[in-house]
Amino acid sequence: MSIRYKYDAGGQLQIGQPAPDFDLPGVDGKNYKLADLKGNMKALAIIFWCNHCPYVIKSENKIISTYHDYQNRETQFILISANDAVAYPQDSFENMKKRAVSKEYPFPYLYNEDQTVAKAYGAQVTPHVFLFDEELVLRYRGAIDNNINMENIRTIHYFRAALDRILSPDDESIQDKKTDPKGCSIKWK
Repeated sequence: MSIRYKYDAGGQLQIGQPAPDFDLPGVDGKNYKLADLKGNMKALAIIFWCNHCPYVIKSENKIISTYHDYQNRETQFILISANDAVAYPQDSFENMKKRAVSKEYPFPYLYNEDQTVAKAYGAQVTPHVFLFDEELVLRYRGAIDNNINMENIRTIHYFRAALDRILSPDDESIQDKKTDPKGCSIKWK
């Protein structure tokens, strides 16, 4: 039986929907399946990512820092690149491996060569966060924060706030369930 997912008018997976399945290769030589993750954490962040996008590059240290701040709180982060590597060779699987090593990624970085997973989630840009609870139900999607350019403005940490709500024993609803992701468009084939 296949699941019929619901999407908003912009084509993104709706809040409250289950995580679409995947089985993708990681830069570490392992394959990762969504089914293997269920029951092993309280929050799962799936972040569509790539190597070349200036928005991703500006967000790398934020994501690594966020991961380290939450790693002992039963969370898992998965980065997925779905960009067309023929048109954007910087985003090839080999270059993904190099990037993960050079930046010491502490989380899996997966390659979605046929782009089916990105389409199933309705990913639009890089970076684009999809945050699921322990039942793998979408609770937040959108931007990491409002300050992608590291400008001298008050930063609103959407992703961290959503993580805190999911991990809270008094879990109230997430205030900003969805925000507009800012970044480079996914490079479709």
